[in-house]
Amino acid sequence: MTSPSSPASPEHGFDAAAYCSTRQAAALLGVSHRTVQLWVESGLLSAWKTAGGHRRIALASIERHVERRQQAMRDRAAPVRHKALLVDDDGAMLALYEAATSGLGLPQDVVLAANGFEALLRIGETRPQLLIGDLGMPGVDGPRLIRTLRASDGYRDMAIVVITGQDPAAVRSLGVPDDVPVLPKPVTPAALRAAVERVLNREPCTER
Repeated sequence: MTSPSSPASPEHGFDAAAYCSTRQAAALLGVSHRTVQLWVESGLLSAWKTAGGHRRIALASIERHVERRQQAMRDRAAPVRHKALLVDDDGAMLALYEAATSGLGLPQDVVLAANGFEALLRIGETRPQLLIGDLGMPGVDGPRLIRTLRASDGYRDMAIVVITGQDPAAVRSLGVPDDVPVLPKPVTPAALRAAVERVLNREPCTER
């Protein structure tokens, strides 16, 4: 029986331009002669043997292999997307945050919540990497939400940005950790982007 990597010999009506030797394939692929042999034996490259026992590698299979490698490199280079949860009980402010974060040019998907309790539900459903929210909310308020996340094994490292109308010193007195940026309302898109990039990159917080 003929193996998938060694199709029936096409020597009758053989098109030499469609095939190359093992050494030529190695040069085209930038690998060793032995690597080409292993790829043929594993089925990664399509080849057949001449009556004299010499392998002939199909150029089409080399092109497919090169394209697969290039696609894998493109996939690795693609930016990693993350989820951002935006929390505020003021619908207008929530829409403002959504518009601002959508314009940051970051690879992210936005999830919305109207209060702290809904935020906890959305966190469990979507497992976001970033939380942007107000502090004064009905149900589970902002400081309590942050303390809950920091006490959780699964979410203690979540990136968090606080946007509030309260005095920063008062915010810290509520138990908001020093590594959480506290931005005043109304926040500018530039300030929000800087804070988001800082927490995602785990850079020290400079707000006081």
